[in-house]
Amino acid sequence: MAKKPQSNKNSILLELLFYAALPYIIWNFGREPLGDYVAMLLSTVPGIVYTLYRFIVDRQFNITGLFILSSMLIGTTVDLLSGSAEQMIINGIYLGLFYTFIYFILFVVKRPFTLYIAVDFAYLQGYDRKDSRTLFFQKGIFQWFQIIQTVFIIRGLFMAGLTAFLLNKYGIDGYGDMLIYKKVAGWIFSIIVMGLFFNINNVIQKHTKQSEENKQPETESSEVVTESV
Repeated sequence: MAKKPQSNKNSILLELLFYAALPYIIWNFGREPLGDYVAMLLSTVPGIVYTLYRFIVDRQFNITGLFILSSMLIGTTVDLLSGSAEQMIINGIYLGLFYTFIYFILFVVKRPFTLYIAVDFAYLQGYDRKDSRTLFFQKGIFQWFQIIQTVFIIRGLFMAGLTAFLLNKYGIDGYGDMLIYKKVAGWIFSIIVMGLFFNINNVIQKHTKQSEENKQPETESSEVVTESV
């Protein structure tokens, strides 16, 4: 039990290293010899490598894994086709809004992406996917996944707006600071999402316990009928 906080701490430090510190260093020291565009492309490499590493270690497959790999492929392709550092940032804003639009559509059709993330996670814990989906779509649980989906939408709009604001205010020279601001904002939203998922876990446990208690009297009643016969 005592190892979990250390593991979480290490994960935070690794994210800070690969998503913020290394990109910032590559950007600052690579701009002059390589140019803005190449330096910015190279600054995305540590994050891609770490994401692939976490993908393999955490064994994230199916919908969650497919989304991670496809988003990395799309993001890298867009970066390579951008042609300039500034256009790369602008395209990143548009790409973020595109994902946000998908989240919104999934919210409207009541198929929240967050629910399928939970299904994948439950599967890694040994639970059947079909049973998890049936449970998560039940009244009293499903609404919380819609709430988290809403946070995803808000996060997408906020991050796009923050990036556009920083680019307009500081220009391409502020890219290093932009990485830090966006990472901090991302952590804030991650804390909110983690808190909501923790709440969903409590709701699911209470729902499961209540369902088991409701089934118990029916079982006892069946036993009484059998004995009387």
